[in-house]
Amino acid sequence: MQALNRNTASTPPLPIKVLQFGEGNFLRAFADWMIDLMNQSHDYNCGVAVVQPIAQGMTDMLRKQDSLYHHIYRGLQNGQATSETRLISCIQQSINPFEDRASYDQVILSSELELVISNTTEAGIVFKADDFPEKGALANTFPGKVTQLLWQRFQQFGGDANKGLKFIPVELIDKNGEKLKAAILSYAKLWNLPEAFTEWVELHNYFANTLVDRIVPGYPKDEVAEIQKAVGYEDNLIVSSEIFHLWVIEGSKEIQAAFPADKAGLNVIYTDDLTPYRVRKVRILNGAHTSMVPVGLWNGLETVKETVEDETVGQFVRQIIFEEIAPTINLPKDELEAYAEEVLERFKNPYIRHELKSIALNSISKYKVRVLPSLLDSLNANQVLPEGLVLAFTHLIKLYLSDFEIQDNEEVKTFFNDLQSANLNPAEMIKTILAKADYWDQDLNEIEGLGELMTSQLQMLNDGATIGDFLTAKA
Repeated sequence: MQALNRNTASTPPLPIKVLQFGEGNFLRAFADWMIDLMNQSHDYNCGVAVVQPIAQGMTDMLRKQDSLYHHIYRGLQNGQATSETRLISCIQQSINPFEDRASYDQVILSSELELVISNTTEAGIVFKADDFPEKGALANTFPGKVTQLLWQRFQQFGGDANKGLKFIPVELIDKNGEKLKAAILSYAKLWNLPEAFTEWVELHNYFANTLVDRIVPGYPKDEVAEIQKAVGYEDNLIVSSEIFHLWVIEGSKEIQAAFPADKAGLNVIYTDDLTPYRVRKVRILNGAHTSMVPVGLWNGLETVKETVEDETVGQFVRQIIFEEIAPTINLPKDELEAYAEEVLERFKNPYIRHELKSIALNSISKYKVRVLPSLLDSLNANQVLPEGLVLAFTHLIKLYLSDFEIQDNEEVKTFFNDLQSANLNPAEMIKTILAKADYWDQDLNEIEGLGELMTSQLQMLNDGATIGDFLTAKA
C-alpha cells in the first residue's frame, strides 16, 4: 500500500487564499471538502493553510501526509444508501504556530490571503481582559490571536483598504461573526492600538454570522483497513460524515464574492438574516431529537434510526414535526416540509449509530431551548396545547423520575432524586417541576391546562401506557 503524499497522489499546488484556524474532523469534512469541490467544479483555485489554534493539535499528522486525506460521506439519498469517497487536496500547509512562527507569519502577511475560516469550539470566541501576550508571543485566546494577525497586516500593508480579510467562523454560537469582531475591537482597545487600526478593522474587514449543519462521526476506526485498501493509500486521517450539508452565511456581498460556494452547487445559503434557518434547525432537527429521546427510550428503543423507523414512535415523531413544530416557523411551508423530510432521512442513515442515551445529555436545558419555544408558539397561534410536544415533555419528566441514569448537571440530578423520594402524587409532582422557573425561564403552572394535561399523561405512564396508547386515544 502506498504512502499518501503529493508525489504518490500527484496533486497540483494552489495559491493560499484561506487561513483556517482548526484542523479537526468537522472543518476537514465540511469547509475543506467544499473548497476542494469548488476548485474542481468552479475553477476556484484556492489553497488552504491550516493552523492549529492551541498548542496541542494534529498538524504534525497532516504534514506527514502532505496535508492530504480522504473524506468518505455516506447516507440515504432518495431512500437509497449512498457512499462516496474523495481525496481532499486543497490544504497546502499545516502549521503549528507555537513551533513554527515563521511559516505562520509568512501566511498571515501574504497579499493573496482573503478568507479566514475558524472552528475553535463554542468557548473559542471569548474576550479575556487579562490576555496580555508578551512581545513576540501569541495571545491566549483565538480573538486575541486574530487581533495580532490583523495588526500585523495593518502595519505590513500600511492600512491598505484592500488587504483586510473576510471572516467566516463556524463556532456553534449565535452571532458568531459579530461576537468575534466585538472581541477583536475589545482587544484593540485593551492593548491601546491606534484608532486608525480600529477604523481599518471596522471598515475593511468583514465578519459573517453562520449556521452549519452536518453530522461528522470522524475517524472510522472500525473500517480503516477496508477503506485504505479501497483507496490504495495508507491514510491515517480519513474522516467520515453524512452526505447532508448546509452552510447558512449572513454576511456582506464581499464575503459572498470571496466564497461563491453556491455557484458550485453546494447547499450554501447567503442571506441577510439567518435567524429563520437557525430556528428551523434548532426546532426541527434538534427539537425532534430532544423530543424523541425520552419517548424512544421509554418504549424500549436504543437509536435514532430505530426510533424514526418504529411504527408507533415514528408516527409520533412525524406528528410533532409536521403538525406542531413546522407551523411555528416563519418560512414557506413547502421549504419547511422538504427540510423536515430531509431530516427524517438523515435520522435513518444506516452508516451512523446515533444512540438515544447519548443525546439525552442535559435534556432539561435542551428541552427549554429546542422544544419549549415550539410548544408556546403553537399554543399562542392555535389556543390549544400541542399534545405531542407536551407528551414528549411528560416522557422526559417520567424518564428523570425513573431509574434511568440521568446525564445532567448535579443540581438537576439532585432535584429529581429528591422528588423521587418525596412521595408526591402525579399532580403534585408536575406542579413542583413546572414551578422551576430557573429551568424554564418562567413558572409553567401559569399556562392554562398544561399541568392538568401532563398530570393525566404522567398517570397513564405510571399505569404502564405506551406511546401507542396515546396515539390511539388521540385518534
